[in-house]
Amino acid sequence: MLEVARHAEARGLDSVWVTDHVIVPSQTSIIYREDMLDPLAVLPWLAGVTSRIALGTSVVILPYRSPIPVAKLLASVDVLSGGRLMVGAAIGWMEGEFAALGVPFKERVSRSEEALQLFRTLWTQAHPEIETTHHRLRGVTFSPLPLQKPHPPLYVGGNSEGALRRVARFGDGWHATGTSVDAFRQGVDTLRRFWTEAGRDGVPALSLRTPIVVEGVHRAAVDMALIRGRGRHVLGGPVAKILEELRGFQALGCQHIALEVSYSTYPAILATIDVIAERLRPQVADEVPSIG
Repeated sequence: MLEVARHAEARGLDSVWVTDHVIVPSQTSIIYREDMLDPLAVLPWLAGVTSRIALGTSVVILPYRSPIPVAKLLASVDVLSGGRLMVGAAIGWMEGEFAALGVPFKERVSRSEEALQLFRTLWTQAHPEIETTHHRLRGVTFSPLPLQKPHPPLYVGGNSEGALRRVARFGDGWHATGTSVDAFRQGVDTLRRFWTEAGRDGVPALSLRTPIVVEGVHRAAVDMALIRGRGRHVLGGPVAKILEELRGFQALGCQHIALEVSYSTYPAILATIDVIAERLRPQVADEVPSIG
């Protein structure tokens, strides 16, 4: 992990991202299982072993943890990293993991929206006053506040209509996952309508996390089958094809692209980063300010 993070930074990539699973059911088909470090432990470590690259969460699953300690930890990471944190957050989907953690699956939406409300309040008020379903804050001090003002960018994940409504109500932008250009376009159109209905100024920021499988770098056929088995769109094939798709997302206003290289085994993952740095990022960097 240290070599990968430092290699990404040295090659000029803009961001590195951590994902979130705590205790995965044995029968669930997912690559995030063995040696899955907690992302909220990895973030402070990354802040200390890198110096420039942005640090993103894709995504923190909000109902899994009490939101106030998470807000504190993320604010601390932003301070320790010199203001390099980007927060992606979502409601989660793995019902068996919720059961193992003792968190009601049916409450994931309400708990997530409560957490987003608390994040925005705690990150902007040293003496917060807010009352939510599970928390009543009066006469307390929250410190430190994040270094970024008004707070680290907060991207709400998920591709459903409900997720897009959450973006419009609580987020700074959308963090789409594993979606095609056409589906991303439909999501952007829907989100902008919800954004206007919510009375938000400006336009939502747009970000995307997508698996990347570069032809010839590693075992594309095996990886493609694994990813597609979960119904996710793959940014895969020759470099020219991948670049064409990236430009499609770019044309729709996508500002941050997290290319999911974790399907590449070591050391192929380093070669994938080299392709991104040498052959993809230079072609789209003017319009997509962050590629990681």
